Amino acid sequence: MAEKIIYFAVVGTGRTAADPSGLVRRRNTAEGPVDESFTRDCSWQFTNAIYQHERGENFGPELVEISAAEADDLIERFRQRWAE
Repeated sequence: MAEKIIYFAVVGTGRTAADPSGLVRRRNTAEGPVDESFTRDCSWQFTNAIYQHERGENFGPELVEISAAEADDLIERFRQRWAE
């Protein structure tokens, strides 16, 4: 069974899903969900942001679900921005 991955744009104050401040994802694995954030070193690291958002505990940026294609575009834009 293939993993199902759901992506979320991290939308802070003054940001939109088209220009977010970050990117998180949930990988639904056979062992259960794994939540990760795309980091400045261009790797995926554990985050509890999605879990907190679901429970209403996240009082920071909003999470807006986006498509895999939109996530791929964001990853490339972040790589370019952070390489500068």
